[in-house]
Amino acid sequence: RAAAITARVPVAQAATMTKADYKANKSRISTDYKADKTACGALAGNAKDICVEEAQARQKVARAELQYGYTNKSSDRTKMLVAKAESAYAVAKEKCDDKAGNVKDVCVEEAKGNAKIEADKVVAGAKAEIDQEVERAKQQLRERVAELAVAGAEKILRKEINASAHADMLVALKQDL
Repeated sequence: RAAAITARVPVAQAATMTKADYKANKSRISTDYKADKTACGALAGNAKDICVEEAQARQKVARAELQYGYTNKSSDRTKMLVAKAESAYAVAKEKCDDKAGNVKDVCVEEAKGNAKIEADKVVAGAKAEIDQEVERAKQQLRERVAELAVAGAEKILRKEINASAHADMLVALKQDL
C-alpha cells in the first residue's frame, strides 16, 4: 500500500451518493484499514509503528472525506481538512522516532511547523467560508426585505407595483439596505 494519505472515495460524489453507497464505502474503508494493519504485522520496530500510523491516518482521512462527500456540509469539509492535517502530523512525528538526539528534535519541530502551516490554512479557509456564508445571508435578507417593502408599498398604495417595470428602483432599494 502507498504511504500517502489519500482517500479512495471521490469527494465529487456528494450530489449522487445514496445512503447505501455511503454505508458500502464506510464498510470498505474499515476493510481496507484491517488489511493495511494486517500488512503491518510483517514489520518490526518503528517501521511497524509507522505502518500502523499510516493505516490509521488513511482510515481517518477516508472517513472524513466520505462524510464530506455524503453531506457536502462546510463543517464536514473543515473536519476533513483537520483530519488530513492531524494525520499528516501523526505520521511525520512517528517517522521522527527513527532518529535520535538533535536530528530527532529538528524532525519533530519540522513536523510541528508543517502542522501549524496546515492548521493556519484550515482556519483561513474556514474564515473565508464563514465570510461567504455571511455575505450570502445578507444578500438573501436584502432581497427579502425588498420584497416585503414592495408588498407593503402595494398595500399602502392599493395598486400593484410591477417588479419588471420598476427593476431599477428595486435594485437601488436592495443596495440601500
